[in-house]
Amino acid sequence: MATERKPLDGIRVFDMTRVLAGPYCTALLADLGAEVIKLEPIAGDEYRHVGPFQDGESALFLLTNRGKKSISIDLKQEDGLALARDIARNCDVAVENFRPGVAARLGLGPDDLKALKPDIIYASISGFGQTGPWTDLPAYDLVVQAMSGLMAVTGEEGGAPLKVGESFGDLAAGLFASWAILAAVVQHARTGEGSVIDVAMYDTLFSLLPTAHAQYLYSGREPQRVGNRHPLSTPFGCYQATDGLFAIAVLNDRQFAGFASLIGAPGLEKNPKFASDSARTENEAELRGIIEEWSSRQTVDDLIEALSAAHIPCAPIRSIPQAVASPQTKARELIGSLTHPSIGPVPVVSQPVRFDGKKPASDSAAPLLGGDAEDILVRLAGRTTEEIEMLRASGVIGGTGMP
Repeated sequence: MATERKPLDGIRVFDMTRVLAGPYCTALLADLGAEVIKLEPIAGDEYRHVGPFQDGESALFLLTNRGKKSISIDLKQEDGLALARDIARNCDVAVENFRPGVAARLGLGPDDLKALKPDIIYASISGFGQTGPWTDLPAYDLVVQAMSGLMAVTGEEGGAPLKVGESFGDLAAGLFASWAILAAVVQHARTGEGSVIDVAMYDTLFSLLPTAHAQYLYSGREPQRVGNRHPLSTPFGCYQATDGLFAIAVLNDRQFAGFASLIGAPGLEKNPKFASDSARTENEAELRGIIEEWSSRQTVDDLIEALSAAHIPCAPIRSIPQAVASPQTKARELIGSLTHPSIGPVPVVSQPVRFDGKKPASDSAAPLLGGDAEDILVRLAGRTTEEIEMLRASGVIGGTGMP
């Protein structure tokens, strides 16, 4: 039976990325069928050394480097740089997330690779982009969350700013980079021309704040932290039950009228304080008191049952273990399993999009360090087995995956 084709079959990616933003980008491309050649230093990607570990392998590395091939090269040696350049000239896309200017100093910047392959698509991911007064600032997720405004609008009402509970700046940049690369692939198919793509974590997080921007750019109001409720709509947030919190999302006046009847306050929607979404938001504290007078005497399960029967959008607040074990997660095949070459089956969370009802995903787990060197160097760099042995002996290539 023929192997089913994936959207990016035939696209080869030279992956110079490390840690999270870049590897997340290229993992998404690998899921869709791209051949991703991961260039690592002799010591390996830093994420190989960050826990938690399973049988000595980093879980973070396993999750974000699925489907790739690894080669470990010492770029400080002239022969190492020559190998990297020979691989790059045979790739359609190059991705890097060094600090701005580092790739060029290594001899692997966009101008260097365009000289080898004029139509290459070259994507750079950094904290603050290749231009601007902040371009040299460190690209840490916490730094970007702090400076983009995201932390300022996240947290309890009257409380301190909070970071989002995931490395959202890295992930957003990786996602936007994969999106941009795919747009460049489409352009290349039309024109035959390559692209140089500049993706900044700061830019991506800043662009993902439309609710805050609506408040400030259109009304001049500085957005405030409002905890687990929506800043513009009410009731749209989390409320107290006897055994925890639950979420309600009332979207319009008709829905609110039905909700008012459910909580034993029919006609509440006619009160001028609660007659419109904006009025309800202005009087959120008073409305919360009315709602929690009803909800705080019932369990989350009972509340969800009653709200669902009344067609009011609602949800219990699930833990990560509960979300992992949910029937929806299973039905949507959000968690898969791949066989790692040294530790066996490992769980993976691949890209979530379905194409014609099917969800493309990587066929192989994350690679061993340098584990694909011989295949890559013979096929893409034209080196013989004897030359590869000499490169290995001189320390130009390495890795735990080498025979």
